[in-house]
Amino acid sequence: MTTRHTTALPYVIHRGDALRILRELPDAAVDAVITDPPYCSGAQTMAGRARPTGDKYINKSTQTQFPDFEGDFRDQRGFLAWASLWLSECHRVTRPGGHLLAFIDWRMLPTMTDAVQVAGWVWQGIVVWDKTNGCRPQRGRFRSQSEYVVWASRGAIDTATHPVVLPGVIPVHPSRGGKHHQVGKPEPLMDQLVGIVPPGGTVLDPFMGSATTGVAALRAGLQFVGAELSAGYFATAEQRLAATCKGIQR
Repeated sequence: MTTRHTTALPYVIHRGDALRILRELPDAAVDAVITDPPYCSGAQTMAGRARPTGDKYINKSTQTQFPDFEGDFRDQRGFLAWASLWLSECHRVTRPGGHLLAFIDWRMLPTMTDAVQVAGWVWQGIVVWDKTNGCRPQRGRFRSQSEYVVWASRGAIDTATHPVVLPGVIPVHPSRGGKHHQVGKPEPLMDQLVGIVPPGGTVLDPFMGSATTGVAALRAGLQFVGAELSAGYFATAEQRLAATCKGIQR
């Protein structure tokens, strides 16, 4: 495991397996977990699931090609067992009343909501990311225009502490704010999601990828803890977080 940390900066990031890193974090250390784990979707068969992520999720006509990411091969039962493990650790490291926001698609949405509850979280609802007209049309079908954020809390939410009102549907074109990962989320989307975190709080992302969650957290004046298995994406995350801090300090 590689760790990058300095007391002069409002973030610490780790390179390694998410579950192993989570087990090393202290209890009740963060205010929210906001993460975009591998969906293990995009195929109907095990052979299809085992294909490289670029084959499953990326249009080959796309000009910029990003590296594949790991861990996207599990079937539905495997995903349920695996997600229950890391979600349980996330529950432990989140303070009482803290939040979980976990991205997922329509195929794995029921499995993710099961795993969230198995792990001890109180399921509070779903936030919809509306991709607007940013997804390609399909003849004779409805557009696959949405992805979902499963929202849960560790116990009851103290609404008096952070009485924020946030939208349940967030319309953001997928390409807004640039892209640094095969399935990276738009920065304006993440800027809205981190609004659930109380001022000065700490956000954890155990599947940080290129650290778009971390960038949004830092811009909102929050602390950030991240983990990433891929060396390439970890390096990108380091660069983006450092650049964000420099921009804030100017």
